[in-house]
Amino acid sequence: MILRDPEPEDLPYLRRCVTLARHAVEVGDEPFGSCLVLEGNTLFEDFNHVSGGDHTRHPEFAIARWAAKNLTSEQRRAAVVYTSGEHCPMCAAAHAWVGLGRIVYAASSIQLLQWRREWHLPDPPVAPLPINAVAPGVIVSGPAPELADEIRLLHAQSAGIDPLP
Repeated sequence: MILRDPEPEDLPYLRRCVTLARHAVEVGDEPFGSCLVLEGNTLFEDFNHVSGGDHTRHPEFAIARWAAKNLTSEQRRAAVVYTSGEHCPMCAAAHAWVGLGRIVYAASSIQLLQWRREWHLPDPPVAPLPINAVAPGVIVSGPAPELADEIRLLHAQSAGIDPLP
């Protein structure tokens, strides 16, 4: 099931993810940030750590590993993962295998792909599949149109691109 737009109560968590993504850019990494929320409490948050060469160090993957180790299966099902960018197939699979609940993202994989192509950057090495193509049972909300410009700017900055036409 796909929910077309995040709910208003999701926006503060998505804004936190954008802040984490901005921090990732500031420390020389790619602009992705995510947090795990259970009953209104942020339990874990992280940002991309791929600049060292390990391109599996996504925050969504770190959340899945942390949740598997620290939460019961009931807590995992009730938790929500917020993220600045839609899960890649690797992270969507980890999310499903661990049994986490809903995913809410600010920008879609297709948006990011379109921006990269607009800037004449190469496509990523992994297909930008929608989360539900990999994890059909996960409830997904996104993208958040009110955050698209800010996310686009962070990706441009990270790639050394002037996003203005």
